Amino acid sequence: MQKNHLLLILFLFPFILFAQKGIIRGTVYEQDGTTLAIGASVNLIPAAAQGAQKGQQTSNAGTFRFEDLTAGTYRIQISFLGHETYNRGSISITANQDFNLGKITLLEDGKQIEEVVVQGRVPDLQIGIDKKVFDVSQSTISIGGSAQELLGNVPTLQVESDGAISLRGSTSVRILVDGKESAMAGSDINAFLQSLPAEAIDKVEIITNPSARYDAEGQSGIVNIILKKNARLGLNGSVNASVGNYENANGGVTLNYRPGKVNYFGSYNFARRNSMGDGFNDNTEYINGQVTDLSPRTRSEDESSRLGYNHTIRLGSDYYINDKNSLSIAGNFSIRDNERGRKINYQYWNIPEYGASSFRNAMQEEQDFGVDAQLDYKRTFKREGEELMANVSFGYDTEDGTNDFHQTYASGIADLRRQNTTSELGRNWNFQLDYTLPLGEDHKFEAGYRSILRYADESQYSALLDTITNEFATDFSVTNDFDMSSAVHALYANYQRKLTDRLGAQLGLRAEQAYLNTSIFSFDEDAPIVPIRADGKLDYFRLYPSVFLSYGVGEAKTDKIQLSYSRRVQRPRGWQVNPFINMSDEQNFMQGNPNLLPEDIHAMELGFSKFYDKWNFVASAFYRRVNDEVQPVLYDPSMISEIVGDRTNVNYSKWENASDMDVAGFELISKVNIFSWWDVTGNLNLSSIKFNPKPGLGLNERESFNWNGNLTTNVKFTPTFSAQIRGDYRSGMKTMQGQMEPMKGVDVALKKDILKNKGTLSLNARDVFNTRKFEMKNYLADRQMHFSHRWMRRMVTLSFSYRFGIQDLNKKERREQNDMGDMEGQQF
Repeated sequence: MQKNHLLLILFLFPFILFAQKGIIRGTVYEQDGTTLAIGASVNLIPAAAQGAQKGQQTSNAGTFRFEDLTAGTYRIQISFLGHETYNRGSISITANQDFNLGKITLLEDGKQIEEVVVQGRVPDLQIGIDKKVFDVSQSTISIGGSAQELLGNVPTLQVESDGAISLRGSTSVRILVDGKESAMAGSDINAFLQSLPAEAIDKVEIITNPSARYDAEGQSGIVNIILKKNARLGLNGSVNASVGNYENANGGVTLNYRPGKVNYFGSYNFARRNSMGDGFNDNTEYINGQVTDLSPRTRSEDESSRLGYNHTIRLGSDYYINDKNSLSIAGNFSIRDNERGRKINYQYWNIPEYGASSFRNAMQEEQDFGVDAQLDYKRTFKREGEELMANVSFGYDTEDGTNDFHQTYASGIADLRRQNTTSELGRNWNFQLDYTLPLGEDHKFEAGYRSILRYADESQYSALLDTITNEFATDFSVTNDFDMSSAVHALYANYQRKLTDRLGAQLGLRAEQAYLNTSIFSFDEDAPIVPIRADGKLDYFRLYPSVFLSYGVGEAKTDKIQLSYSRRVQRPRGWQVNPFINMSDEQNFMQGNPNLLPEDIHAMELGFSKFYDKWNFVASAFYRRVNDEVQPVLYDPSMISEIVGDRTNVNYSKWENASDMDVAGFELISKVNIFSWWDVTGNLNLSSIKFNPKPGLGLNERESFNWNGNLTTNVKFTPTFSAQIRGDYRSGMKTMQGQMEPMKGVDVALKKDILKNKGTLSLNARDVFNTRKFEMKNYLADRQMHFSHRWMRRMVTLSFSYRFGIQDLNKKERREQNDMGDMEGQQF
């Protein structure tokens, strides 16, 4: 009998085991609570020694289902692009239990303490205690364009006449890529942004008053460009292609493969970008303090083109060692060939030595290569929210160029022909360590260290054509070498706490030791073999405190009042301290100043955010005091007589610590969902600026009031067909030595989803009415100048993109779980 019982038990044992297996399942939604999170990665992690980790992706119905689970305790982790990782522990199941987690709603990526979200299509706006995040991945107007054009479509940002990005009226803004300075940009961040495709960008963070955690650099704040990166299981990606007028074209592919603990990602983008521009420059000298019929006058009209062939490659891998440790390595490569042409027609009045007119043909060719490599390590601890992050980054950039200028005069005087050869080499190192320690549910402590090391070597060789010998001879007055090295070593600490159920505070202190060393090697025509060396050194230590207060308003406490203060710095840039004279236009010469001091900035901001069901807005009043502000100052051209001789019909400017400046302003960002198919986002900036010039520069005190605004509207005609229109206007404003004229523009885009919503066709037109041009008038003691330039004419682009893959390729076999299309769990 006992033997028969034993045989029966052995026979039924597999069925008993099967009956004791449990199930864990659920449905995942995106942050709006209504959109299914299709393809989200779901990891089921058992307690120690209970079995292997399992993973799968949510189905087309947003569901997941883990079967055949041994009774015990589990932890679930869900990750989805653009959202915070969801973690839930202590899930205990018993034998034969079907545990339904129900509806799981993910949070938008980057949520912090006391943070609220404005929901909408474009741009999605997320407000943190010290930053705003704009989701630009769906900006139809920017498709087929560059990062520079995309940033110009982000509320509070503008693109200036030289392509520089400005924030609240200041181009002294710190631009980062994935939180770090990009060495690929070399000394010209604007040229880099022109080459970076808009499709590579996922989000843009704007930090107008950064806390101590961030770099202290940037007069008006920080703009952080976050590149797209996927982390879904399986193989997935997208391809895109665009064509436009002026023979513009670009295309790219993005791939991501995650078989399990290792995630591989990469992208390649090619762009042929051709921007056509035009403008004029009118320079009239005074006679006895006024303009007369005998005043010497030079007027130039130009046509410009910027043709660039850009190859951008991004490769990387994430290794999820276990649930507490991860390692990432990534590299960005940029290869750029640029041709910049400019044809300038000059007319002269009352300048007999030049006759009636002349013509200059200028051609500049550059070959750039840049690479960024970074290694990141992240460690989480038992305490929820406690983590350690480390980063080492290296960047390398080279730029070699030639510049040919050939000017002919109608009067028959000898041609002017110059050849310049330039070379730049830059290297950057970044070492960073950040630690976050939660001290309870409502407060935490942060601390960290960062060192940034920069090296730059630049040289210029210039030669003039001798019309007698018909040979080029070295022009030693503008032939030189420039070496620069800088270092910033920083330590910071931040403490954040919710003092009451409505009031939160964050206190921070950042200590920085900064160095800037420059060496200039020039040459004497009488003894050119031995270079003349001049060294410069800047060495200073500063403390940068920051204070943030946040108060919840209303019964739900979701509306916020925020008050903040921070001390900041704007260090001189490479081109601002480089004494090379830019001679691309014989009427305008620009020179750097190696003796520049860093700007010292004190910034305050008071913000209020209000959120209704269909209407949301964020209003901010701000003030900043800038000591030793850096800007170019126009001088008498006789200061560079060794280059221009006795000519007076030229403009010469040099970078100076020109003034102390007070800026007070008001900013409003609002989004209105008029109907379910129609929304409008608006941005308004008002500011008052007072310039207090430094003595000895011949400048006068100036005050200016100016404003700018933009509106973006999205109309969804059908679920798959939509339109986007954006208009912007900027008023005139006074500068230190002149007046900037108003500017306006309109962009339009249409988008159609095709191929079962996996493909998208879009058509956009930027600057539809060809009205975006910069115009400036300057008034000096001896002359007046009128300048206008449009760096890009109307651009029309047709684009196509296709997205593919959310399937897990590691799965050996598939079977339908039910009519919802659940996918079988997979161990890895």
